[in-house]
Amino acid sequence: METITVGLGQRSYPIYIGTDLNYGELIREALPKVTDVMVVTNTTVGPLYFDELKTQLEEHDFNVSECVLKDGEAYKTVDSWWQILTALMEKDFGRDGAVIALGGGVVGDMAGFAASAYQRGIPFVQIPTTLLAMVDSSVGGKTAINHPLGKNMIGAFYQPKAVIADLDCLKTLPQRELTAGLGEVVKTGIIYDDKFFEFLKEHVSKVFTYDLDTLSHIVKRCCEIKALVVSQDEKEHGLRAILNYGHTFGHAIEAYLGFGTWLHGEAVGLGMVIASALALDRKLITHDDFDKMLELCQSAKLPTVIPEKMTGNDFIEHMRHDKKVRHGVIRYVLPVRIGEVKIFSDVSDDEVKALISRLKA
Repeated sequence: METITVGLGQRSYPIYIGTDLNYGELIREALPKVTDVMVVTNTTVGPLYFDELKTQLEEHDFNVSECVLKDGEAYKTVDSWWQILTALMEKDFGRDGAVIALGGGVVGDMAGFAASAYQRGIPFVQIPTTLLAMVDSSVGGKTAINHPLGKNMIGAFYQPKAVIADLDCLKTLPQRELTAGLGEVVKTGIIYDDKFFEFLKEHVSKVFTYDLDTLSHIVKRCCEIKALVVSQDEKEHGLRAILNYGHTFGHAIEAYLGFGTWLHGEAVGLGMVIASALALDRKLITHDDFDKMLELCQSAKLPTVIPEKMTGNDFIEHMRHDKKVRHGVIRYVLPVRIGEVKIFSDVSDDEVKALISRLKA
């Protein structure tokens, strides 16, 4: 088992990465004074993992309740969030209770947001079961629900007490979920670590054969980088914004198509391609760097073609509702080389519209 620490002073917490992990022992260590826990999961993940988790928790003297949500980004809504809060109230949870998120990024985001709001905040633990959640959404304390006008527009920064990434869970994932996770993995290499990018070029195909050494290295390196970034800029006042590479365009795609039509990582994959094309237009990167980025996205089986009916105007309309807009200006995270990105606020709407038209042609 590997342990990485997200350094936030008294609110620091561990990320455990490995196989055959003892959930009960690790959660008891994270929640030494808690008796009542609400496991928030969904209709897909719950039947696979809840019973074993419940057994291990009870072996470590927890009283376990369950809240089962519908599965998918389409249900990352105020109604699902309310369902969690209602379950906590029906079970008479107090401030000495805790929430455990068992699932992918949607479950983790909603469970964390519910924990932040219930009685003004109770502890929670993340048990991510998808590659995307392990490498990104479970780490860093961003919790949220979607609004029809924008993704993750309603939420809170609220850190977990621990993250438990059990690589055994990845064996049950379909290829599409692995691809979605690779959207965030490829992003990490482009924004921060050119050596990791080169590793991915050589090994990304092994993800689809569930090669444990490859998956372990990927999850560990992504968590190391995200932990480093979050520890320096928890609430995205500066450095943490680099983690949004591909997301401005990606969130627009998700909103335009309807949340859940594309998986988050798929949309981020195409968002990275568009952002890299914009960087190439601005001569921030070379044709060689652009080609390498595009080829890695293709090797990861990420989408690289803009939805047929989506126009530049559609992108602008949805991006204006993005939470990264400052004073009415859309900020774009663009690569300046493989391993480094910068934030630009001088990109005009016309520049984006022209780029989208050219890419579609």
